Amino acid sequence: QVQLVESGGDLVQAGGSLRLSCVASGSFWRIVTMGWYRQAPGKQREVVATIISAGSTNYAESVKGRFTISRDSAKNTVDLQMNSLKPEDTAVYYCNANQILTSSGWSGIEYWGKGTLVTVSS
Repeated sequence: QVQLVESGGDLVQAGGSLRLSCVASGSFWRIVTMGWYRQAPGKQREVVATIISAGSTNYAESVKGRFTISRDSAKNTVDLQMNSLKPEDTAVYYCNANQILTSSGWSGIEYWGKGTLVTVSS
């Protein structure tokens, strides 16, 4: 079992910045991939950014150049620095963890946090 807890969501004006954080806890040895997803009202959940344990990152086109994902594998945390925020970034942001190594081997389950709300006003 892996628990993910997000923090950092808030109301911010367009052009502003926020930093989201997620900490993973539970029974595991290593998490290979962590990421941030978001779901806006009336829309499907979409990937924002992902990072693997080796450090490689991927970003949605809509956030490239504005958002930066980082992680501390020793502390099992993943952060999302969001700059130049736009009203269309308004969504609930979810932390995700998958490709998890446990004492029983590789887990085929991916885990989600409960989400943190980011609201960008125009």
